Amino acid sequence: MKLFIGIRQQFIQESNLKKYLQYAIGEILLVLIGITLTYQADNRNESREKKIEGKSDKLPLCLVQ
Repeated sequence: MKLFIGIRQQFIQESNLKKYLQYAIGEILLVLIGITLTYQADNRNESREKKIEGKSDKLPLCLVQ
């Protein structure tokens, strides 16, 4: 984390707006990719749980005594 803070401060001190904007956009894209991956993993987990629930509802009654 300190690495990113140092890079950001360096760009600001050098007054290099173009590099800072590129850095900021790259950081935003990384965050969006992380959120997207987390969302996909959550959806996969929910669909897996629904399949398991659906299979347990279809068990034959003769197995239950």
